[in-house]
Amino acid sequence: MQYNQFFQKDVQIVRKVVFIVCTVMLIGFITILAGSYLYIKSALKPVNPKDRTAVHVSIPIGSSVNDIAATLEKKHLIKSATVFRYYVKFKNHADFQAGEYELNRAMSLEDIIATLKTGKVMEKMKLKITIPEGKQLTQIAEIIAKKTGYKQEDVMKQLNDRRYIQQLIQKYPTVLSKDILNQNIRYPLEGYLFPATYSFKEKKPPISTIIEAMIAKTAEIVAKYEGEMKEKEFTPHRLLTMASLIEEEATEKVQRKKIASVFYNRLRVGMPLQTDPTVLYALGKHKERVYYEDLKVNSPYNTYIHKGLPPGPIANAGEMSIQAALQPAQTDYLYFLATPAGEVIFTKTLEEHNREKEKHIGKQ
Repeated sequence: MQYNQFFQKDVQIVRKVVFIVCTVMLIGFITILAGSYLYIKSALKPVNPKDRTAVHVSIPIGSSVNDIAATLEKKHLIKSATVFRYYVKFKNHADFQAGEYELNRAMSLEDIIATLKTGKVMEKMKLKITIPEGKQLTQIAEIIAKKTGYKQEDVMKQLNDRRYIQQLIQKYPTVLSKDILNQNIRYPLEGYLFPATYSFKEKKPPISTIIEAMIAKTAEIVAKYEGEMKEKEFTPHRLLTMASLIEEEATEKVQRKKIASVFYNRLRVGMPLQTDPTVLYALGKHKERVYYEDLKVNSPYNTYIHKGLPPGPIANAGEMSIQAALQPAQTDYLYFLATPAGEVIFTKTLEEHNREKEKHIGKQ
């Protein structure tokens, strides 16, 4: 009798265990199913319904659906390359055409697919302009002038036209803001013309076309770091300002993230940034060496006499410097020194810094 009772209890326990396991598995399956449904549903929607910034997409001849999906995902025009591929297959879409396209993140998948079927003819580009990293606005204006035949002063006039800049702020709200109209800023679009190679179908396109291609590229790059910017409470203006300082201090041998750490460490303890490129920018000229007299220049850009960041970027930074501004190294360094040999020496104290300075700079 007792044996039967124990046996029945064991059976009940086993049934309960089986029931619980089955229930957990069912809940897990339903959760995965629901999660997959929500993920796919989200991936089918536009990346950002409010962002109509033009994004240039080149689809080479012979591109597969996989290639196209990867390109669109890399450009942040779709949320998932995998979902895009399956959607195209499910809807039996085909006949994508090679071409040069202007898309935006407010477009639905159907809109993007429809556009990619138009097959705009790939025209031979008649003008190519390359902007190196770290160039300042006046230098970029000079490059544009040499390549197009415009006068440099005409390019600068367009770049500084307040009415035009207001229009740009309306057209590119994800990257441009009223911050660039601060009265202390020398050139509103300094730092917003992304260094890259740009191709145009005309030998001499309107100056505005050239400018906006560069701003659109900046918007495209900055959008990639939207999550990190939000987490660190960075505006595009603050990000590009910090990135420009890093860009101007960087050399081929240095880690930009270490330079960024020095700047952030100084900001945290209330020290002035004391970076020479801001002094040169304030002076408005290039010099091989900054002298003590130069450090007294009365300008909001002079980080020797003003704490915190300058009012705006001092150059146009590349993506590596933008990444460094968002992902600084974790260090205790408060000083760094660029040697004549191109090395950068990082130190923690003023005493160490002065010792290294005497060793490397004092010899000049």
